[in-house]
Order: sequence, then C-alpha cells, then structure tokens
Amino acid sequence: MKPDFATISSIEAERPETWQDHIFLTFDMDWAADEILADTIELVERADASATWFVTHDTPLLERLRANPKMELGIHPNFNFLLYGDFRNGASSREVIDRLMTIVPEATAVRSHSITQSSVLLNEFKSVGVTHDVNYLVPSGADIFVRPWRLWNQMVRVPYIWEDDMYCLYQDTIHPELEPAAIVADALGGGGVFNFHPIHVFLNTESVYRHERTRQLHKKPKELIKYRFKATALVVG
Repeated sequence: MKPDFATISSIEAERPETWQDHIFLTFDMDWAADEILADTIELVERADASATWFVTHDTPLLERLRANPKMELGIHPNFNFLLYGDFRNGASSREVIDRLMTIVPEATAVRSHSITQSSVLLNEFKSVGVTHDVNYLVPSGADIFVRPWRLWNQMVRVPYIWEDDMYCLYQDTIHPELEPAAIVADALGGGGVFNFHPIHVFLNTESVYRHERTRQLHKKPKELIKYRFKATALVVG
C-alpha cells in the first residue's frame, strides 16, 4: 500500500485524521549546494511524495519547490551565532527570523537549526504568521507515543520521531534507532514525522565519521559523490 504522505501545515492538532497514519517528510536545507539539494528534490519527486522543506538560504531551486503543489516551504533560522555574541546573522532573534521570512514569506512552519527553542521564540514565530513548530524531537527508540498539540499561543507543536544525524549518533548507544521503513511498519505508530538533511541524503550517511571527514568537500558535489555510502539507502515506505 502506498504511504499517505502529507505536509506539516496540514496538521490540525484536534483532528487525528490529519496526522494519524500519515508520513511527514521534512528536510532541513542547511545551506546545501544546489546540486546536492537538487539530488534530494529529485528523489522526493520520483516518489511522488509530499514534503516540507525548512529553508536556510535563497536559491533558484525554491521556485522548483513552489511549483510543486505537494511541496511546502518553512523556515530554518540559525540562532547559534547570537548565542555566542556574534551578530553576523542578525543582531536579534527577530532579525534572524525576518531575514528568512523575506526569502520565504509564505512559510507557516518552523524548525530552528540545532532545534533552538524558547517561549520567546515561539511568540516571535507566531507574530510573523508561523502556525506550526517542529522543534521537539522524541526519538522513536524512546518508545513514547507522540502526537501534535496546541500551544498557549495557538501554534501547533508537531513533535518528530526520527532524524538522520541523530540516527547516526544513537547507533553506538544502548538504544540504537531503527531505520525509517522499520518505524513506519511498527504497529505503534504506522507513520510519523521524519527529518532529513540533503547532505546526508547525498552521502547516504551511515555514520557521523563519513559526514565529518568529507566536510571540506560539501560544496564540491562532483568530488563528494565519490564518498557516498554504497549500501542500501535509508528510505521511508
């Protein structure tokens, strides 16, 4: 049976039929080179799946995503510089958010880089028209049933259950994460929100080491492709 894919903005916390047994593919662009980003887009397009893309920067590929009714754009603000007193990305959290909203004015979903979150940020997201927050990771290995809920400011918080880089980090622990296809097949959920990064999709990353040792090539796709993990890719559905 073909998976029932949907976008984050379609979730209504009070209506289980909008999120139960659905698969939500999300992607943090993380400043990926266009060729690497295009590689991921093509995979999603070939699967004829819906997806939510959290944008970090302007690129002509945003128009390609906008042209596809199954795709939606959100924002992926990076507040890390501010935490270290560095104002290169904006002198305040609002400036960081506004810069991205200028690129993606239609955005209604947010996931912060490094999943930085606070009640102050949630109110700032709300003030620019963002309705869905996806900043809460509950790893599937925790065996906790998760569902969306409505926050005090009426935003919908959407927890997610799997992320590619976290999958790698958990592999050497006593609670290693399952691959997405295995999670989807689990009777406990049958769906859920999954997060990927184009760089990890391109590399088919199976370990943190593969990602770290190729950092100097992340903007050189023709060289980077030589380091792609050759085993079966991590897939959903």
